[in-house]
Amino acid sequence: MVPISGFTIVRNAVKLDFPLEASIRSILTVCDEVVVNVGRSEDETLALVRSIGDPKIRILETEWDMTIKNKVLGDETLRAMRACRHPWGIYIQADEVLHQRGAEALARAIAEHDADPRVEGLLVRYLHFYGDMDTIAVNRRWYRREVRAVRLDPALDIRPYQGAQGFRVGPGHRKIRARLTDAEMFHYGWARPAQALRAKREASAVIYPWSRDREARRPLLPWFPGLTRFRGTHPAVARDWVEARRHDVERRVEPPHFRTEFLRFYLSDAIERLTGARLFEFRNYELV
Repeated sequence: MVPISGFTIVRNAVKLDFPLEASIRSILTVCDEVVVNVGRSEDETLALVRSIGDPKIRILETEWDMTIKNKVLGDETLRAMRACRHPWGIYIQADEVLHQRGAEALARAIAEHDADPRVEGLLVRYLHFYGDMDTIAVNRRWYRREVRAVRLDPALDIRPYQGAQGFRVGPGHRKIRARLTDAEMFHYGWARPAQALRAKREASAVIYPWSRDREARRPLLPWFPGLTRFRGTHPAVARDWVEARRHDVERRVEPPHFRTEFLRFYLSDAIERLTGARLFEFRNYELV
C-alpha cells in the first residue's frame, strides 16, 4: 500500500463546537500519520487533540496571523501539508467527518492511481447538514464534490485555494486534475448548536470582514430551497457527537418563504433532475 499522511488545521475547536475528535479519528484508520496544525486558541483545543492519544498524530503548535483575513486558512493548511512525510495526503476540515466506507475508498483509490501521474487528486462526495442532524442541503449553492486526497510532492506545487476549500496547482492556480471516488464526507458546520453558530459568525467576521454587515442582517439559519431529509447513517466515529447535539431548541431554520432570487435554484434543480447536469457549478478541479 502507498503510505498516506493526513492533515488538518484547527483553532478554537471547543468554543466553535467542531466534531474535531471524530474528524481526526475518521482518517486515522487509513493514514500512517496525521498532522494537526493547532493554532493558539482561547480554549482547550490543544488538550483535546492530545487526549486522542494516538501515536500517529503529530501536532504543530502554531501562531496564526489573523490580520491577513481568509488567506490565513490557506497559509496554515499549506504549513500542515508541507509537514507531511508521505507521497499522498488526505485533507479534512475540523467540521468534516469522513464516513468509514469513504476512508477505505480513498485508500483504495490512492493505491490504484498512484502510478498514473495524470491524477493529482481524488474527489469525495459531500453531504452538507443544515439546521439539524437529519437535513441536508442539496441545491447548487452547496458543492457536491471537492478534492480531499492530494499528491504531496513539493515539486508539483499543489496548494490550498480560496480559504482552503480545495486545491490548485502552482502560482497560476491551475485546476487540479482529479478522479471521482465513492467516498462520502459529512459536513456538520451548519448543524452545530445555535451557540456554536453564533460563535462561528463572530469568528467569520474576523476572517471575512467584508461580509460582516450582510451576515449581521441575516437570520442565523436562513431558509432556502433544496433542503431534504437525510435517510442514511452517520459515520460511526461521529455518532456520539451527533446524538449529543441532535436537540437544540435555539437552533431553528427560518420558515419557508419565496424570494425572486430562488428562481435560479428551482430552474437549475429541475434541469439537473431531467438531465443530470448541474448548471454553473463551481469546480476547483478538472476531471481526468
